[in-house]
Amino acid sequence: MTTVLSRIRHGGAEEPPRPRTGPWWETLPADFAYQPEPFALQGMDKVRVGATAATDVVIRTAGASLVGALALPLGFHPLELKRAMDDLAFYAAMAESGDPTRFFRSPPPDVRVRAEKADWYPRFSPDDGHCEVLRFDSPFMPVNPRLHRRYLRHAENRIAHARYWHHDDGPRPTIVAIHGFSADLYLVNEWFFALPWFYRMGCDVLLYTLPFHGERQPKYSPFSGHGYFAGGPSHINEAVAQSVMDFRILVDWLMKKRGVPKIGVTGVSLGGFTSSVLAVAEPRLSFAIPNVPVVTLPDLVLEWQPIGVAVKAALRLVKKRIVDARHLLAVSNPLTYAPAIEREGLFIVGGVGDRLAPPKHSRLLWEHWGRCRMHWFPGSHLLHLDRGVYLEEVAKFLHQLDFLPRS
Repeated sequence: MTTVLSRIRHGGAEEPPRPRTGPWWETLPADFAYQPEPFALQGMDKVRVGATAATDVVIRTAGASLVGALALPLGFHPLELKRAMDDLAFYAAMAESGDPTRFFRSPPPDVRVRAEKADWYPRFSPDDGHCEVLRFDSPFMPVNPRLHRRYLRHAENRIAHARYWHHDDGPRPTIVAIHGFSADLYLVNEWFFALPWFYRMGCDVLLYTLPFHGERQPKYSPFSGHGYFAGGPSHINEAVAQSVMDFRILVDWLMKKRGVPKIGVTGVSLGGFTSSVLAVAEPRLSFAIPNVPVVTLPDLVLEWQPIGVAVKAALRLVKKRIVDARHLLAVSNPLTYAPAIEREGLFIVGGVGDRLAPPKHSRLLWEHWGRCRMHWFPGSHLLHLDRGVYLEEVAKFLHQLDFLPRS
């Protein structure tokens, strides 16, 4: 029985899952980035998808040009790619083991989290609760010894940040939301994730800031999130590992110090990717809801022109293929491991017109997760048409999990 909850159906949703006879980085077609993704669209949905997809293409081209000019020369030139490919054996052994604990290491116990009352609220100021700013010194050390000095020189990134809204009569089950690439503004994410709405339904909510974003942005970084990718492929692996460790410190603190009974995670874009990785690395989560997630970064960049042309050229210069790039980044990829959360706690939201993280990425994760719950909306990466519809589905999902009280 299909688990697609939306009126829009993926073209292959009723077909049996595609068999895999090897690791995903080898079995995924070499031309995955260029393959179409079919959908059964009717009438107005075709118009809406076409219009929103066109806006994504314009934004993607502008974003790719910016990232290409400011990040590509630093971390993806042939010399840096050669160094990264020399790390392949180091990361590959961990990925091939299928054991996420070899790469996503547990944080030290009792990391001190500093909680202070927020001196201003972006928009939502609850009458029956408080908003706190959370900070702690990240104990993360890169898994790859080669990167220790270079990665840890960014002092701002070594302090983790979050914003936490909680009821006075708590603790309550808590939803943690994770922003997208370069989209860390609390005001935007508070609205996008409908945090006031979920708060009023009975849970507490928290916004988590990814490494190299927001207040974690290095001093001379040209834009929020630049440092996440600018260091090259091996650096990306480590940024994902830090994202997971710092998040798990918050889980420890919420459960042990604040007595929070249940925690779930959702995220959009890069935050959706992080949510799917957390579904692998953090078994205490009640649910994971990736929203328009990126899944395989090497394939994604091939569609982001002009970056794609430059990366293909650089790979040719170091005599490597797309499968080698996937293998290098597989250690930090959710497709490499079985989820630690039960299938009933997994829910993917995808945009049919998404051209920044195309729907084939959501479909790939959906298949890897045993065709868990899935909702397709007729919009793009940035324009989530029918957002209210999928938020209602998310609320039903959380009620069924007994995460939110049943009305």
